[in-house]
Amino acid sequence: MRQYPSEISREEYNLIREDLEGAKKTTRPRKYDLYDVFVRCYM
Repeated sequence: MRQYPSEISREEYNLIREDLEGAKKTTRPRKYDLYDVFVRCYM
């Protein structure tokens, strides 16, 4: 996987992970890792 300057580390992501996961509506299980989705949205 390519590293980008805007990419945050897993440690930084873990600081906001609970807030992001708390926003999830009742749906089927995730197909993709939320970290990967979050990082790609901010590239």
